[in-house]
Amino acid sequence: MHTKDAIKFALTVSNGAVLSVIDEMSGAATTFPTANGGCHPLWVLGHLTLVEGSIPAILFGEKNSAAEWQQYFGENAEPVADASAYPPFTEVREKYIQLREQNLKLLESLSEADLDKPTKAPPKGREREFATYGQSFLVLALHQTMHRGNVTDARRSARRAALATGVSD
Repeated sequence: MHTKDAIKFALTVSNGAVLSVIDEMSGAATTFPTANGGCHPLWVLGHLTLVEGSIPAILFGEKNSAAEWQQYFGENAEPVADASAYPPFTEVREKYIQLREQNLKLLESLSEADLDKPTKAPPKGREREFATYGQSFLVLALHQTMHRGNVTDARRSARRAALATGVSD
């Protein structure tokens, strides 16, 4: 298996795993995962959208096309229970899908050698993780999988039945 194929596989599996639970929670999108708050499904979806938009910014130094949502979904933004404080769930999901598709096309356009190219603008404090194009795409998949846990915990808080997705909650 080539590196690019492994990255595409990781992006596809992580995307399916996180979207399945986010979509299930669309009607309870601001359910907190714990009694003490945390990252609810709408915040997770918006945050993942913001990170998807950051890939061209990290690789090439371009503007993040979801930057206008930094105030809502940035890593220092505190999730709130009021859904009206955010862009609508459907708008966030559409933007996420659009940016994911763009990133998959971008990945497809790269050669195996391109995956070793250094990034132009890795996030401050995360230069090691985002050092190359390939590492940046892998972190994208890992980041999705990490945040799936927030959403599965929100499912439990909403007292939803376990999903039979083949991916462990």
